[in-house]
Amino acid sequence: MFERIERVPGDAILGLIEAFKQDPNPEKVDLGVGVYRDAHGETPVLASVKKAEARLLESERTKSYIGSHGDPEYGRAILSLVLGADSPVLADDRASVTQSPGGTGALRLAADFIRSQLPNSSIWLSNPTWPNHTGIFEAAGISMERYPYVSDDNRLDFEAMRDCLERIPEGDVVLLHACCHNPSGFDLNHEQWQEVLNIVKRRRLLPLIDFAYQGFGDGLEADAHGARLLADNLDEAIITSSCSKNFGLYRERTGALIMIARDSEQMQNVRSQIAITARENYSNPPAHGAAVVREILSDATLRAEWEEEVTGMRDRINSLRHDFVEALAPHGLSDRFAFIREQRGMFSYTGLSPQQVDRLRDEFAIYMVRSGRANVAGLSADRLDYVARAIASVVD
Repeated sequence: MFERIERVPGDAILGLIEAFKQDPNPEKVDLGVGVYRDAHGETPVLASVKKAEARLLESERTKSYIGSHGDPEYGRAILSLVLGADSPVLADDRASVTQSPGGTGALRLAADFIRSQLPNSSIWLSNPTWPNHTGIFEAAGISMERYPYVSDDNRLDFEAMRDCLERIPEGDVVLLHACCHNPSGFDLNHEQWQEVLNIVKRRRLLPLIDFAYQGFGDGLEADAHGARLLADNLDEAIITSSCSKNFGLYRERTGALIMIARDSEQMQNVRSQIAITARENYSNPPAHGAAVVREILSDATLRAEWEEEVTGMRDRINSLRHDFVEALAPHGLSDRFAFIREQRGMFSYTGLSPQQVDRLRDEFAIYMVRSGRANVAGLSADRLDYVARAIASVVD
């Protein structure tokens, strides 16, 4: 029967990883894959994580299942991190948390819940958005629509976004990036978040907030502003959280799905449905990454060290953004690319065309996604001038 199966193209970003590995050019630079890298080009294991793992090695007594909702202590820690320790949502017992295999697993749980419980709802994604958003919701069988986000001149187009949100049918789901928008790096300010809240509330829309980069924008608390604003002021919301970036737990697949309901009774109804969805999807989540996060967030010393490490990663990315624009100045391009300083998170929507990206790869061994999205964390101080010269040679 397998003779009828056709080969399909592989994931574009995973293909970039392989192409970069095979490139023999010693000058090659990887700005494609979406992981944090330090000044040496490595994705480090955080010191706080190593210490937490050492404790777990000594204290762990079982490898038994942890249940469809995962580790309750991890769940409480994530709720506090995402919603705030003094959240009125937590005080009113309106939130349910389910540990998931990464932020991607949380998104798939959300997608399956929407498909089964809200079958008439479409989901609206920003244009552009993380490419796997499309794959996840398409696989779940949910109808997808788009709202504008980045204009043709590579700027945040909030006016167009707002106008589109005003026309979305009641009951539809709107996916919003909490911070560090992937792939653009353009984030909403406080006033714009307030306008989004007003529209969502008035239009009776359901927000699904993808919160994959907490701490990588302006800070752990500051990055949570939009998610907390909506959670505190709406009867219903969905939030997906990831520990891949801010804890460096990429391969441990550690995330969470947070469901917010009108009251505690409704929350229990929703929670029961999520348990079934998780059971039918992967049964139980992996335990190790969540145990590491729980250990760090429950210990004042480890948490302080972790927060310092997150600050260091964020400061390095923001410094690279500033220094990269400065490196473009001798080529007369600092004004053209000044927006890179204002963007947040690991990614930058550079505005480079697919043809220009191809030239960067073929002529200079600089790899990025053909949409022009670059991982700023893939830069290093000693490669800024090289990348700046290469960009200057391919732009019009």
